[in-house]
Amino acid sequence: MNEVVKLERHDVIGIVTVDSPPVNALSAAVRGGILECMKAAISDPQVKAIVLTCAGRTFVAGADITEFGKPPKPPGLQEVLTLMENAPKPIVAAIHGTALGGGL
Repeated sequence: MNEVVKLERHDVIGIVTVDSPPVNALSAAVRGGILECMKAAISDPQVKAIVLTCAGRTFVAGADITEFGKPPKPPGLQEVLTLMENAPKPIVAAIHGTALGGGL
């Protein structure tokens, strides 16, 4: 959990919410927050399934263009996606609005 991604539990469902205005771009902070929250939800024995959602009008607008041309900051998107793909619990993306690039 960090300033742009939070984890809440509703009964047996872990809700990971990205809130990084204006378009929830996949910045290092967003990637790190998703990774941290997913790890926490996966390791919580009370959580049986996880929902990934985003605040605002856009689900995820893809890469963060402010990071273009700079050295990559961990975690990389592939690390986040690998964790999610290998998770022992189902993960559902509650997509709304636009979902571009890595957001899809």
